[in-house]
Amino acid sequence: MPVPLDTTGKASFDDIYDRPDPRDYYARMSELDYRIPELAKPFFEQQIREYRASARVATPTVLDIGCSYGVNAALLRFDTGIDELTEHYRTAAEVDRAQLVARDRDRLAGCEHHSDVRFVGVDVSGPALDYAHAAGFLHDIVHADLESADPTDEQCEVLAAADIVLSTGCIGYVTEKTLLRIATAHPRRRPWMAHFVLRMFDFDPMAEELAALGYRTEQASGLFAQRRFASADEQQRVLNTLSDKGIDTTGREADGWLYAQLYLSRPGPKGQA
Repeated sequence: MPVPLDTTGKASFDDIYDRPDPRDYYARMSELDYRIPELAKPFFEQQIREYRASARVATPTVLDIGCSYGVNAALLRFDTGIDELTEHYRTAAEVDRAQLVARDRDRLAGCEHHSDVRFVGVDVSGPALDYAHAAGFLHDIVHADLESADPTDEQCEVLAAADIVLSTGCIGYVTEKTLLRIATAHPRRRPWMAHFVLRMFDFDPMAEELAALGYRTEQASGLFAQRRFASADEQQRVLNTLSDKGIDTTGREADGWLYAQLYLSRPGPKGQA
């Protein structure tokens, strides 16, 4: 069955975000060797360490934009890799959702890392958020499309608690509109940010908007494989986009993988926590 493409030219996986639990999500992503959350994990851990040391906050709050089923939180809190997490759900094919939730909560209670960090998720998918919250991966959730509307007062209160904002695949679908609504949720304090951004998307407009709020943005060295292309059509569309931007894809996207860059944004002294 052909993989549908969205307006950006990337494969659309909307159908796996409306499931009541993440089993189909992990099965589909495994077929494409999805790996960016695992590659991002040590960088996110570093951000947590540095924020705690800099701001002297004992229990920082990490907010994940486009968190889906709480993938980044699960990797960090289970201290595991994406393949192990995929296998964890593959072996639960016969249980119902309630049993799967209980299974995840039991595992979390028995081996949790980062128990001194609060995890919050933002997503447009209600079912994915509900599972991540029920399973205990996320301490709080915001079900909202921050591209199209301001957060409610209740949602703003949750967003305002964020110390570190991260993402591993939503930039390009969300823009500076979402980032600014999150960055300004607290009237006096700005969160740190760490975003893995596919090379087909331009982060500069977002960095410029953040700079107006007092942020300094740096691009980390290196490129990070996200996943294999879902189809030849997707690859060609992405290659065309990158070619138009003058980006050399030799040995990278030309060889069948999507690649991302890491952008780190931190507020200046007036916006520090």
